[in-house]
Amino acid sequence: MKLVVGLGNPGKKYSKTKHNIGFISIDHYSDNNNIKLKKERKFNGKSLKIGDLVLLKPHTFMNNSGISVKAVMDYYDIDIKDVLVIYDDLDLPLGKIRLREKGSAGGHNGIKSIISHLKTEEFKRVRVGIDKNPLIETKNYVLGGFTKKETEIMSPVYKIITEIIEDFNNGKDFVHIMTKYN
Repeated sequence: MKLVVGLGNPGKKYSKTKHNIGFISIDHYSDNNNIKLKKERKFNGKSLKIGDLVLLKPHTFMNNSGISVKAVMDYYDIDIKDVLVIYDDLDLPLGKIRLREKGSAGGHNGIKSIISHLKTEEFKRVRVGIDKNPLIETKNYVLGGFTKKETEIMSPVYKIITEIIEDFNNGKDFVHIMTKYN
């Protein structure tokens, strides 16, 4: 069983913000596969199990994402090596994708929460660059929407993330996946 988590914040207010890259990526994957996640109270989020793949959008707000991730892992008995988390990264240029097998939170509160609840940094990640703007306070920047130009840059990125999810779900070696997409 594999778990793919897209990080973000629930609610219309946040739906198209930079901080919701993970949610947007899961939505793109779902749309491409004509599937729809359902609200699951027991997981504090929206999820869907398709065969041996579970998709998750935690609704605990970013800073408590680990609560939802741990609940799904416990319920389906998912091993940490079979978890992939998709999230935004201020330190990468807009649209740049960086895959890692493990690492620190790097200041990302959603990842901090997951590390805290899982008690390990050893889970796979897809970091998606959102860049930063020194003229805008970080909180306002990440909770801000994409410009038209930024949306155009991001459009093909979601297609690549869909391919990454497919490769991960199909059991391709993660080192191979990293080599292919980094």
